Amino acid sequence: MTTRPAHIAMFSIAAHGHVNPSIEVIRELVARGHRVTYAIPPAFAEKVAATGAEPRPWHSTLPTDDDDPEAWGTELIDNIEPFLTDALQAEPQLAAAYEGDEPDLVLYDITAYPARVLAHRWGVPIVQLSPNLVAWEGYDEEVGKPLFEPLKRTPRGKAFYDTFARWIAENGMDLSVEDFMGRPDRCLVLIPRALQPNADRVDEKRYTFVGACQGDRAAQGDWRRPADAEKVLLVSLGSSFTKQPAFYRACVEAFGGLPGWHVVLQIGRFVDPAELGEVPGNVEVHPWVPQLAILRQADAFITHAGAGGSQEGLATGTPMVAVPQAVDQFGNADMLQSLGVASHLPMAEATAETLREAVLALVEDPEVARRLAVIREEMAGEGGTLRAADLIEAELPAGA
Repeated sequence: MTTRPAHIAMFSIAAHGHVNPSIEVIRELVARGHRVTYAIPPAFAEKVAATGAEPRPWHSTLPTDDDDPEAWGTELIDNIEPFLTDALQAEPQLAAAYEGDEPDLVLYDITAYPARVLAHRWGVPIVQLSPNLVAWEGYDEEVGKPLFEPLKRTPRGKAFYDTFARWIAENGMDLSVEDFMGRPDRCLVLIPRALQPNADRVDEKRYTFVGACQGDRAAQGDWRRPADAEKVLLVSLGSSFTKQPAFYRACVEAFGGLPGWHVVLQIGRFVDPAELGEVPGNVEVHPWVPQLAILRQADAFITHAGAGGSQEGLATGTPMVAVPQAVDQFGNADMLQSLGVASHLPMAEATAETLREAVLALVEDPEVARRLAVIREEMAGEGGTLRAADLIEAELPAGA
């Protein structure tokens, strides 16, 4: 392993769920003396700069966390097509941004398709940082083909795959579209192994689980548990799919005025607090909260089961009610429930009564607390930020 300072370039998109999981790894690499550049749209430049890395801004066409979630559409093709469209227009921007300053090593988020093309062009090693689950042996047959083969028979799906394949070939890469998107050369998985489906079938030569890479998050602000709160509940659907006023009203009805309980309710940018009606004094409502700071003091967590929230709940030993909204969240909800530390409650079934019953059952069950303690201990052994930085340094070419 080399420890000489090197130029490491990170590539990601402007989304909290894709930047936050690896931000502490970037901070650690800078602290070790490496020059780290970070290709990111301007909205996240300040967050990146706070780590000591140098932002390399580029223009993205993707919807952001500030946009209405309906901007992503409702069909599978609506969810994947924008990433290719964005990659095609981003690649020349990024090539120009690094001309004459090519890195020794490329790091990239799963959504940053141009990074893989550029690393190939530059002839440098590349490591993916995955913020969520990865493919296992048999994934293509069990999940990939049933999901994507019908898409390939549609006009939009065929155009997507044809355009993607042509772009890969034009850049001299001998990869299928499926392998380009879902089979990295090397990957550090930034979730606990406990959250990975079929973990025993994951290729350990390609993928290494380093678990949650969390820092103190002091820059996000603090939160203090009220002195009279016997129990604290955090309710958050993350940063994207938060336009759910009826759900928030159900949470207020379920826990507002419940003796001994204090509720922190994050409602996002797209809901007016006035839509909640009268809010009891034991419920505080915010568009955004310092989630990890609250979870370290909370007794229960109603979550959308995003990868970040799920692992933060596990890392803090907080029982969870998972109410998934989109993409990988449904699988995460099932995994959390199978671990015996959460209840998966579909949004259509999330009433005041079912939410209250689920939360109270979890916090009163000693077996849930025991299982959370075991998982926390397992996660601590995965290494987190320091191990991730060690493994990245091990990929640096000799003499870098």
